[in-house]
Amino acid sequence: MNWIDLTEELQIQELKIKKGRSIIFKHSTRCSISLMAKKRVEMDEDILTDDVDCYFLDLLNYRNISNLIADTFQVHHESPQLLAIKDGECVLDQSHGEISVEEALAELDR
Repeated sequence: MNWIDLTEELQIQELKIKKGRSIIFKHSTRCSISLMAKKRVEMDEDILTDDVDCYFLDLLNYRNISNLIADTFQVHHESPQLLAIKDGECVLDQSHGEISVEEALAELDR
């Protein structure tokens, strides 16, 4: 999986104005549920198309960015969490066992 690490607040501002399709995966490195969700997302890498940018947030090291994501995209903070972003708007917010790349792609395709 070619993750783009989210480490700067500017990246969130750029995502908000960016045209196109992206997913954000928020991961807690101390949580076994989050690790399982991350593995499920990575197993679905083959269904992701080249026009979907995949962002990864290490929640424990960048909690301020997680808070900014929640504020910017008007979602409740969760971990693990997957957000589907289309043209700067969050079109799908999933957490824990609900996380599905397939569903995220379907929503991005609408």
